[in-house]
Amino acid sequence: MAKSSGLAQNFYLGGYNLSGDTGAANEMGGGVAGTQDVTGIDKSAFERLGLLRDGRLSWTSFFNTEKATDIPGTTTDHSHAVLSTRPTTDRHVMWVTAASIGAPAACMVAKQIDYNPTRAQDGSMTISVSSQANAFGLEWCDMLTAGIRTDTTGTNGSSRDFGVGSTAFGLQAYLHVFALTGTSVTVKLQESSDNGAGDAWADVTGGAFTAATGITAERIQTSRTQTVERYLRVVTTGTFTNAQFAVAVARNDVSTVF
Repeated sequence: MAKSSGLAQNFYLGGYNLSGDTGAANEMGGGVAGTQDVTGIDKSAFERLGLLRDGRLSWTSFFNTEKATDIPGTTTDHSHAVLSTRPTTDRHVMWVTAASIGAPAACMVAKQIDYNPTRAQDGSMTISVSSQANAFGLEWCDMLTAGIRTDTTGTNGSSRDFGVGSTAFGLQAYLHVFALTGTSVTVKLQESSDNGAGDAWADVTGGAFTAATGITAERIQTSRTQTVERYLRVVTTGTFTNAQFAVAVARNDVSTVF
């Protein structure tokens, strides 16, 4: 992927598209929360062990009080309605660097820590919000949809070529469903070693999300020793006429344990 700017990015939280109400990502970080010094007296340099995995994402939102009920026929809530509740339950966050398949996306199951509006002397009003990872840390994934994808019936999506052969350490995947008209939609991952040319597309074992009946978000992971093929795609099935969703995946190149 070539060098790029930070233009035309997107931010999703718990099945809501907050891109238009978000002004900046202040920090995205992950990795280990610290190290333990295990240097023996027979060593001439430090030895350290990585400790717990962690992640954080903070951002600045604009103050938008519009709710879905304000505009008949819409299903989108905006920053104040989504963020001001400050739930103690998990929130799924996804920062998408470009609306294209293969674009990097920072994904996390997190706790929303705060909701801090600031009114400047010039009259401008912004909101500082931060979140901290819960259980899995921050994961850099690849988008399997071009931003938000809209299906009007069951669809086989375009594939993502990971450029190398199969890996042997499973995967993690994130789903945000923004809108649904119909009974339900099931979103699942399929794999092939050659983009379906000779090796037929097959469902990824453990790669199906729970059937969605409305706005939702979910993280799944496969076995830690599962083989994952070179190509992946997103497939939808179900009874619906409009499903809007986004999917990102982390295909592990090394052994990954949470």
